Parts: sequence; structure tokens; C-alpha cells
Amino acid sequence: MPDVFTELEWRGFVQQATPELRAHLASGRRTVYCGFDPTAPSLQLGNLMPLMLLRHLQLAGHRPIVLMGGGTGLIGDPSGKRDERPLLSKEQIRENLHRQRDQMGRLLDFDAKEVRPLVLDNADWLVPQRLVDFLRDVGKHFTVNLMLQKESVQGRLDAGISYTEFSYMLLQAYDFLHLFRKERCTVQVGGSDQWGNITAGIDLIRRVEGGEAHGLVAPLVTTASGAKFGKSEAGALWLDPEMTSPYKFYQYWINVDDRDLEGYLKLFTFMPKDGPQGIASLLKNHAKDPGRREAQSVLARDITTLVHGKDAAHNATSVSAILFGEFDPRAVKEGVYDAMAREIPTATVSGNAIPLVDALVQAGLVKSKSEARRQIEQGGIYVNQQREDRVDRELESRDWLAGRNMLLRKGKKDYALLRLGS
Repeated sequence: MPDVFTELEWRGFVQQATPELRAHLASGRRTVYCGFDPTAPSLQLGNLMPLMLLRHLQLAGHRPIVLMGGGTGLIGDPSGKRDERPLLSKEQIRENLHRQRDQMGRLLDFDAKEVRPLVLDNADWLVPQRLVDFLRDVGKHFTVNLMLQKESVQGRLDAGISYTEFSYMLLQAYDFLHLFRKERCTVQVGGSDQWGNITAGIDLIRRVEGGEAHGLVAPLVTTASGAKFGKSEAGALWLDPEMTSPYKFYQYWINVDDRDLEGYLKLFTFMPKDGPQGIASLLKNHAKDPGRREAQSVLARDITTLVHGKDAAHNATSVSAILFGEFDPRAVKEGVYDAMAREIPTATVSGNAIPLVDALVQAGLVKSKSEARRQIEQGGIYVNQQREDRVDRELESRDWLAGRNMLLRKGKKDYALLRLGS
């Protein structure tokens, strides 16, 4: 088997791992799992790291399991949380689970025959459990002293932790035991806050089955500026395009700090280390002219393609290039303007012959015709990125892009899209 552990170390995925994991992965095809609790309608940007970790393991010949927490999500993981999570309804958990499951399709290779991923729901075996049987078969292997030492519990002792969340560790440990028995799964991966839960499962497998299991956790991603990774001014960035548009997703990556570039390229792309298409070469070229933001462009394009697909990435790239004045808006197709309409103020008009002054008012860029005339006279109005200085300008058929779109701008940053109605 390929030396995937060395690759994971170089990319920055390894914060902590069981001592024999390197040899375990190198000695044969393994089944590896990572869990995701459906506590929100969409996966967040922070979930990308463990998914990329699974994908690298799959590329190295190991079979990934995505474990959706339909059961554990009903309880709530205290890891990394200062306060008790609100309990979601079973219906909400089920809805979240289905939506998150649909997002996995592009992130792992579901056409790979020998290492085709499994997507399982731990509600299938946790919900039918009988409490007394579970306490006898699983609970007896855990001491309260041991559980109190776990970081996920320690961080909550002052604020308080309910027995419900305190028991989460046992449920996750049982997940590992179940997958060890049913799927011959011997490796669990996750974020660094999951180390205590993962080692609990390893201990349970050893005690109950006398089996060997392993774990690996990746560091939590941070930014050089100290801001929380995966957060924008509008809040969390989601992988669901309805919650965070591909354009906004793309913009997050195109604007990353130069200090974060190397780490993000290693973690969130499949670019090799060396060679003409490698990370080292890209960063070397970027250092010669940082203002071009070449490395950010590659990062944003690759990861947007991975999460949202080629068409959405192309549209996001084109919208960004047009709005920032780097691209001729006449050179793009209708789909780009459909994407743009979701990002900037958009108005619909019925006729293609319209005075520019009226167009600016209808688009909402100015409050009155007199303001429109003043802005035009001062040179602050652009039609399809071309400055317009004629107050009596009449817009006509040739001004409409891709048949029915017109990009208007006031000053440097105020945009509006005018579209012809059907």
C-alpha cells in the first residue's frame, strides 16, 4: 500500500495518532470511518478537513465510511462546546441527515469499486438499543473517573454537563465497536476535539473483542489573522449552495491571507508537493507577484469545483472577474448572469429600449432621475463596465448581454443587474 501516513503528515492532517497506525495502513487495505452529526441542515466549511482526510485515504486504497449521526445527533456531542446543545426533534435530525448526505456525492468517489464509500446512519443500531442491555454490555467497561478525564468533559465541568451529553462518549465508542464487528472497520478519524471519543472506542474494541483498532485526529484549522476558519462577515460558510452561494464560497478562498496559502493548498487541494503543477512551484510564482493572487485563484477554483462542480465554479470565477473589472462581460453566457443575479441587486424591465437615466432608477442605483443625471455628468456611471458620460444615452438591443442582461455600476463598488422580462 502507498505510504499515505507520510502524505497526511506532510499535508498537515496529523495532530495525534495511535503509534501503530502508520504500519497498520501500510500493511493492507483498511476500512476507515468518520462521523458527522446532522445538527444543521448543511455541512460547514470546517467539515471539509475530515472529508478531505477520508478522500486521501480512499485514493491510497482504503475504504471510507461516512457515518451520519442520526442517533448521536439526538443526544449532542459536548466536544468543543461551552454550553449544552439544544435538543433537535427527530424530524429535524432526519431532514438534516438527508440534506447532508446529498452533499457527500462530489467529495468522495462513489464509483470506485473496491473502495466504494459506505454512507451509514448510526440511528439504525443506536435507537433500537435497550438501556439496561447497553449499560451492561457497554457501560460496564467505562469508569466515571476515566470519562471525567476526557477533554470534552473537562471543558464543561464548570459550566455543567447533563447526563445526556456525558453519555455521548459511550455511544460513539459503541459506533466504533459496531463498525469493527459489521464492516471490519479498524480506523476512526476526526478533528482534534474527538481524540477522547476515538480512544474510548479503541479501548472498548480491545476489551470486548480483543481487537486492534486505531485513531487519527487532525488539528482544528485556524487563520493567521486569528479569525475563526470558515467564518465570513455573514457568519458560517456552508457547503449547501442555497445557504452559501458558490460565488460567496469562491470569494472566501480568493481573499485568504498569503500566510494561510501553503497550509490551505495542502489541506484542501490534491495538488502534489513538487513538479510544475505542484504547490512549491505555485507558491514560488506567487511570491514573485503577490498582487496577482495567482495562488488564491488556484485554491478558490479547485475547492469550489470540488464542492460545487465545474459549472458552478466557472460561473463563480466569471462573476468575480466581471465585478472586479478583469473580464469583458460580453464574453460570458447566460448562466453566469443567473449566478450574478443571486449576488447583486437585480431588477427586471419589460422593454429593451430604455433611457439610461430611467434604467439607473429602476435598478435602484440612484433615488431619482436628477441624481442619475448628476452621476452620469460626474463620470460615475458604467454600462457593462464602460464609463458612460451622455445624459441622453438611450439603451438599445446591442447593450443587452447574452440577450437580456445589462450590468450597471455607480462608482467603484455599487453594482446592479438589469434583466429583460420574458
